[in-house]
Amino acid sequence: MARRTRIETPGYHHIYNRGVERRFVYEEDADKEKFLELLCEVSDHYGFTVHAYVLMDNHYHLLIENEKENLSAGMRQINALYAQYFNKKYERVGHLWQDRYKSWCVLDETYLFTLFKYFEANPIEAGLCERAGEYTWTLLSDMKRGEVHPCMRESFVFTWYDTPTLLENLDMSLDDEEKERLEAIKKESNRLKRASVMHTSTVDLKQFFKGADTRAKRNEKIVEAYRLGCTQSEMAKVLGLSVSTVSRIVKNAKIKP
Repeated sequence: MARRTRIETPGYHHIYNRGVERRFVYEEDADKEKFLELLCEVSDHYGFTVHAYVLMDNHYHLLIENEKENLSAGMRQINALYAQYFNKKYERVGHLWQDRYKSWCVLDETYLFTLFKYFEANPIEAGLCERAGEYTWTLLSDMKRGEVHPCMRESFVFTWYDTPTLLENLDMSLDDEEKERLEAIKKESNRLKRASVMHTSTVDLKQFFKGADTRAKRNEKIVEAYRLGCTQSEMAKVLGLSVSTVSRIVKNAKIKP
């Protein structure tokens, strides 16, 4: 059975993975520290920004922004390097992760805080703490201690909020609207994955963009082609634009289900 196509588009991605058979992937705090160390090393190499995270004993959530179509390569390296470390340390063999990672594109930036809130709520719902920022392995906890990891220093959280405001206003119970937002992210990302599977090279992008003689028409065509499953790199090459420019046009369209 063919593996599901990954969405490589530059932008924001909710990344999730858990241990095989839901077993622990972190046995002690030192393991979580090692994972974050590897995360930042690989993020630096691939140009990722980590906007939020939570490490639970048997799974993790990451909110990563990539600037190039290299998300899969970076995540493969993060997971493989950590698995090598873990297996060697605990003298085990075999798969550590249940699968490759799961990912969802976040095409509307208004969803970012909902994801941040969801990450911070994970340890509360698991009964590991009572309030946001009390569980050590989240970005908010790092902020409170003044020990933010290098790959997270450009997070949108620092641009939009200060720590006291977050602590004062962060109600950790997700309301119905926020839950719907999270489902919308997953549905739209899954739709794009299906479109990518269906997409073939029979789409003639040169012909597709013929007649798009104004910037507005070009941008409309870019969004339409993206919905059909064409990659941003393909469109950038045909139009003579940078991938980041095409990515910005797609993001500004705020595509929703």
